[in-house]
Amino acid sequence: MALEDKTLVCRDCGQNFVFTVGEQEFYLSRGLQNEPSRCPECRATRRRERRGSYNQPRQMYTVICAECGTETTVPFEPREGRPVYCRECYAKQKENLQ
Repeated sequence: MALEDKTLVCRDCGQNFVFTVGEQEFYLSRGLQNEPSRCPECRATRRRERRGSYNQPRQMYTVICAECGTETTVPFEPREGRPVYCRECYAKQKENLQ
């Protein structure tokens, strides 16, 4: 079966876009069975929107290391009764477990 360019309609913006033979071959090589439903511009926009939440800085929490007592920051909210360590003490704890 010879492939040829297909004109598809974007489900987001309603514009026509071409699903080229090269793109079809790429889809086939990856085992993808569905044609794209968004034009390249809308796909890029959607990708940026999904990544947006990952590009925001993480909330950091200031804590006191349970081992050495120094102040440090961690990317999670500490829970009552669970020790929290600075980077160096955590590495030591992890090393001792192995």
